[in-house]
Amino acid sequence: MNAPHRAADLDQPDLRADLAAAFRWTARLDMHEGVANHFSVALDAEGRRFLINPNQMHFARIRASDLIEVDAEDPATLDRPDAPDPTAWGLHGAMHREVPQARCVMHVHSPYATVLACLEDPRLPPLDQNACAFFDRVVVDRDYGGLAFEEEGARCAALFDDPKKKVMLMGNHGVLAIGETVGETFDRLYYFERAAATYIRALWTGRALSVLPDEIAEKTARELESYPGDAGRHLAELRAILDAEGSDYAE
Repeated sequence: MNAPHRAADLDQPDLRADLAAAFRWTARLDMHEGVANHFSVALDAEGRRFLINPNQMHFARIRASDLIEVDAEDPATLDRPDAPDPTAWGLHGAMHREVPQARCVMHVHSPYATVLACLEDPRLPPLDQNACAFFDRVVVDRDYGGLAFEEEGARCAALFDDPKKKVMLMGNHGVLAIGETVGETFDRLYYFERAAATYIRALWTGRALSVLPDEIAEKTARELESYPGDAGRHLAELRAILDAEGSDYAE
């Protein structure tokens, strides 16, 4: 089995297999919205050409060969017979055009992140180690403007003005994660959902929360950022499980 591939390497077979595996596992974790959410990854050095899931195909069925290639600079994209979903084009096209650090973009309406996005105060407090990873590293969007067509996608992309922030909590909507690779971005998306789940469940108890001090949260975030190892190993293990099960994700 190949290790997760860096988006900058521009090797389509590995990129396609990585992204397809991420779709499959996201469906298995019930972090998706059936056929309505989207993942994309850049193919060229400029980040304009990218792969994205085909319109209205369930995450649990997506194979590497099903992914479609589009150009963020091509205004005729939605006129193609295999055109992506208009909201996928609006949001992901804007991200790949306007946010250089967004080599890979993953947007879902995962259960706990979406609950968090619907709170009057949607900020994720540093309640546990997972949450600390995102301390002062989340774009909190409070201005939901409707479906992510091109205008809304451009508005969201413009909010990524701090390179340190690689997650957007989309108010009244869901969550979006960006990264250099599919493996890194999936890892970020996964752990944000885990942190949100811990917070929401802690709120369910009705008891007082033990929130970590800001200085400890920042220290932990920096330690996690410099922690030895590769976030891509998470996806590599998921691909190993799928391969052992005989999955067709890489076809």
